[in-house]
Amino acid sequence: MITQGVFIADRYEIIDRVGSGGMSDVYRAKDHILGREVAIKILKQEFSEDATFVAKFRTEAQSAAGLEHPNIVNIYDVGSENGMYFIVMEYVEGITLKTYIEKKGQLNFKEAISIAIQVGRGIEAAHQKGIIHRDIKPQNIIISTEGKVKVTDFGIARAASSNTIHADVMGSVHYSSPEQARNGFVDGKSDIYSLGIVMYEMVTGRVPFDGDNTVAVAIQHLQEEMVAPSAYAPELPISLEKIILKATMKKADRRYATISDLLVDLKKALVSPNEDFVTIVESDLGKTQVMRKPTPEQEESLTKRAAEALTFEDDYDDEEEDYDDDYYEDDYDDDEYEDESRMDRILTISGVVAAIAIVAILVAILGNVAGVFSFGAKKVTMVNLVGTQYEEALGQLEDLGLNEKNVVVSTEASDEAEGTIINQSVAEGKEFSLNDTLRITVAGKGETADNSSNSSSNTQTAPETTEEPEEEETVAVPSVIGLSQADATKLLDEKGIVVTSTSQEFSDDVASGKVISQSISAGQEVAKNTSITLTISKGKKETTYSYSIANPYEGECKYEITELGKSGTIPKNGSINISEVKVSSLTVKLTYTPTFTTEDGTTINLDDKTESTTQTVQGTAN
Repeated sequence: MITQGVFIADRYEIIDRVGSGGMSDVYRAKDHILGREVAIKILKQEFSEDATFVAKFRTEAQSAAGLEHPNIVNIYDVGSENGMYFIVMEYVEGITLKTYIEKKGQLNFKEAISIAIQVGRGIEAAHQKGIIHRDIKPQNIIISTEGKVKVTDFGIARAASSNTIHADVMGSVHYSSPEQARNGFVDGKSDIYSLGIVMYEMVTGRVPFDGDNTVAVAIQHLQEEMVAPSAYAPELPISLEKIILKATMKKADRRYATISDLLVDLKKALVSPNEDFVTIVESDLGKTQVMRKPTPEQEESLTKRAAEALTFEDDYDDEEEDYDDDYYEDDYDDDEYEDESRMDRILTISGVVAAIAIVAILVAILGNVAGVFSFGAKKVTMVNLVGTQYEEALGQLEDLGLNEKNVVVSTEASDEAEGTIINQSVAEGKEFSLNDTLRITVAGKGETADNSSNSSSNTQTAPETTEEPEEEETVAVPSVIGLSQADATKLLDEKGIVVTSTSQEFSDDVASGKVISQSISAGQEVAKNTSITLTISKGKKETTYSYSIANPYEGECKYEITELGKSGTIPKNGSINISEVKVSSLTVKLTYTPTFTTEDGTTINLDDKTESTTQTVQGTAN
């Protein structure tokens, strides 16, 4: 039983359970070596003794471990302990696209295209490494709180090769391609089909095929024509409708040849949404059409125009569209969120030659329900106040959107002129939430705030104000240096001081997980509910190494690394990647047994002989 506080591999501390899938459960955990939150996917107990399921679980990690892309959930580690198999991956806080669609009903075409482009970029990165996802669906697409769209759960992905005859496992049937439904050859065009179905659902709020059981839905994918999306979304531009129709052609050779071609048309749809530029092959007969690939200059021009087209103007929305929906977590959280504001800008475009626009829908899901619906706090970039007079500083803060409720003022004896700002709790250039409290210290006469014990309050509102300042309850900040993060947070909470953020640093003197420093000095008097930040030790910095171990044989081979206690299988023409290892070289034993797999999935050894080699692999310092 995995419960809160349990450690896995003497490193990952379980915080809570955040989701569950068909094969595994997902937990949020704390990595005590690197000081970061991670997600751990643990194979369910009923499957851990099934060799087939274990093999699929390992394949997931090995397929995804080599993928590093902003639109893909990163895999950090994979291992097993006492018969429990687990994968450690990036923890993404946000909501699934499925939840977002359920809350919005139908997405407007700009939102749908921006999300589709980001998903497509993640799929493109995988295809370039020969990996087919095979299970693209809204439940496997996460929109983070920062607005980044990420593809997750390569649960049935594997490296594509010329001898790939059929998929071992069908993905969710509502999004499966016809070739997956009939257990046929699966390649990158299957992911294109599934992404086309996802786009259909985004713009219509429904899937094109549905039924009482999976067989009925699969037959519809094979035999029935789907209703055009414009039947449910009359204002859908013709370009996006034809992109969806082309991506979801039943015959794979009529779809887009590559995901990159699909991304080019999506960008064109942003620039010219009502232009009928998509060519759909309606019949196998006739001449072969050659599509010209855009030149780098054309690609760069299209990228810039697409970025400009993705700016949402104030007059874009009408009264019927509401971007201020509240959202609810699906796989990651059960808490209630609400949208901070409608999307008014898209992530910047970055790229290389023939790169495609990175676009993002800025989805904010911060907020709470307390009788009336209130929106999440806007963040601003703090300006420099030190050296300015209080009245001038107050004017700068008002320009940022702050008011006296956000500002706590303390006086302190100083050589500076009276009324001069000598300290601010948030440094220049740092992000600051308008719901947080900014502490500024003003030069004055008399004792400093730290030495004052008899005054009724060391905080004040604006100097020379005509209003009577309200008296605030103050507390002395305790020293939490050397305490664990949990103990420090508890102690500060008891004093009425709120830990709003933490950072991590390496330290030769402070043990890992302990507090190195605090943003407000111990003994200082502050108002209750004042925010404080802590710096947590990551322990001594140790050099770690990464390894890439290639398969030297013609078929799959097994490997064993004694130094790490790791073993597994390397796919044909593939390799494994191992990181965060504290030794500079590893001795790897590789064993190959010639096998043959029959049509019913039975694996037969061709002979009793095996080949084995032992090699020493040098690591690359991280």
